[in-house]
Parts: sequence; structure tokens; C-alpha cells
Amino acid sequence: MSPVRDATAGELATWDERTVRRPGGHVYQSRAWAEHRASTGWQPRFLVFGDGFGVLALLRPWPLVGGASAYLPRGPIPADDPGLTAKRLVLAASFLFDAGVDVVAADPEVAAASPYLRLVRAAGFRQIEEIQPSRHRMSLPLGKGADEAAVFAVFARATRQRIRGAEAIGMTIVRHDAAANAGAGEGFLAPSEPGPAALERFYDLLRATGERRRFAFGPREAYLAWWRAALEAGHLLYLEAQVEKEPIAGLLLHRHGGRLSTVHSADRPETRRAHPGALHLLRWRSIQLAVREGCTEMDLGGVDLPSARRPPREGEPTFGLYQHKRSFGAEWVELAGAHEKAFRPRRYAVGRTLARIGRLLGR
Repeated sequence: MSPVRDATAGELATWDERTVRRPGGHVYQSRAWAEHRASTGWQPRFLVFGDGFGVLALLRPWPLVGGASAYLPRGPIPADDPGLTAKRLVLAASFLFDAGVDVVAADPEVAAASPYLRLVRAAGFRQIEEIQPSRHRMSLPLGKGADEAAVFAVFARATRQRIRGAEAIGMTIVRHDAAANAGAGEGFLAPSEPGPAALERFYDLLRATGERRRFAFGPREAYLAWWRAALEAGHLLYLEAQVEKEPIAGLLLHRHGGRLSTVHSADRPETRRAHPGALHLLRWRSIQLAVREGCTEMDLGGVDLPSARRPPREGEPTFGLYQHKRSFGAEWVELAGAHEKAFRPRRYAVGRTLARIGRLLGR
């Protein structure tokens, strides 16, 4: 594989084809994500390998001492050969080191049981705490030519009953999706308002959910700015459950790499007793979309916690969510997780300390 280089203007024009839409691709390797992060002080660097694969690197310069940190968000995009993914990471890190970067972090979604872990650790990378909320994920394999009825039959009986119950009372699912060129599709309603308005409502719902479960979300405008950009680019879709036109729950998804991925879900707790199937119907509709789009996987997202990167156990905060996702036939997928390599440990330590002080003073 020839050395890494910066992307040309022509390669940038087709960047998302290299990093988002190809098998294993991820939204956080997109042009839209790079532009969003640039608005918050990161410096995007679009790199291309000799075989045409691309990887987005986000650089954050240290204050005062020079140098920088770099993060390859969910990259490099995994190849069929995990060894090749490891090689690309090592090459990208070496390129960034020569460009003055002191530490490189990466978290491609590579199976933990593959040779990838052994190879990157042999190259000097070490495991770190996750940069994204979860290390592992719950996955529903679909395969080419999947049939909706056959997929539905895999669900637990209680899950099927809740879905049918929600449909029976006339619960509707509104689809906000720039990629829905042929209309909302069977089982969905077209939106009667702009997508950003629905996303603002969903943020409030999500924030309230976080307060109940004791986890925090970032500033409102930061979330909404990304959601708007991703929605416009076709990388994001939002499904909203309504009863008699009253919104009661929502599901936010990414579209990338031959799959739909759950990002966030939230509901109004006061409506659960009367409408217990809202989130079940939302997940079923998202799975139907994945089948119709020919996806090979429905990614139901993670349920692991920083203190326990393993399947939740009864009594733990996310055990109920774990059981909920299992009821759709989802399987626990063990991933390699985040790793970093510090090329200049001293400047890395000083730079990180100065950056932390700067953030504290800026509050």
C-alpha cells in the first residue's frame, strides 16, 4: 500500500462514497460531520490511502505548547480483512505523527475476536475508555433479500403483541427523511412540518429522559446543528410516534455502511401506561425501512456502560433496554473498542493538561 496523502478536490467531491456509503461505513467519517466538528474548533484532515480508501482525521491543536491530538472517528472504515484495517490505522497514525500530531486515537467498529486487536497493540496502541457512548452494539442481521414477515416472526411474542396493539389503536409514525424521495412509504406518514421543528421537540424529550435516568446531554444547539446537517445530507432520519397527532415518542437513526443505526430514542413517561407499544412500533418501522433499503444489518445501538463493557445484568441500569433489544432478535456484538498511540508522551501530557485548564476557565 502506497503512503497516505491528503485528498484531492476530486476525491473530496466523492468523499462520502468512500467512507459512509461503502460497506462498514460510518456517518462520523462524512463531510457533514467534518464540517460540524470544524465549527467547534477541530481541524479536519481528509486522508487517502494508496488503494483509494479514505479516512477522516480530526485534529485539535494544544494551547501554548504546539502539537496536537488527532481522532479518527469510527475509522478507518473496516475492510474485509481486519489486518488491512490495522495496517491503515498504523499508516494514518505515522502520517499524522510526521505532521506534528502527538497522539492518535481511533475506534473503528472491528470485531474484538479478529486479529485487529493483536496487530494494533503490537504497533504501540493501547486500549482507552470509549470516545463514543458504547463500545459494543446490539445487531439484528438481515442479509440480502430479507423478508419483513420472516423478520417479524423472530421477535418475542410480547414484542409482536405490543406492535400490533399500537397499530390497532391507530398510532402513526411520521418519517422525517431527506432520502424518502418516493414518499413516506407504507406504514409511515409524511411530515406536516419541517424536520428541524420535530428535531427540536425530540431534543426536549431526550433531555427529559436523560434527567430521569441521570445522564447528561450536551448543549441544545450543538446537537440540533448536527442533526439538521445530517438530515439534509441524508445521513440521518427521525421517526416520531403520534397518537391523534400528539407526539409521544421518537427514534433517531443514522444511515450508513449498509445498515441503519439507532442513535437515540425517547418517550413521554406519562403515556407509557396507555400506549406501551410506542417504542416497539418505532423500532419495527425502522427495521422495515432497513429491509426495504436492502440493508444487511439493523444496528440497535449499544447498552454497555463505562463501568461495565459487557452485557448488562439484572438490576443494572441498562438491563431493561438490553432485554428490550433482545426481544427483536438482536445479538450482542463484541467490538475492539477505542485505542490510542502517544508518539510524544510528554507534550501529550502537558497539552492535555493545558486544554483541560482552558476548558475550566472558559466555563
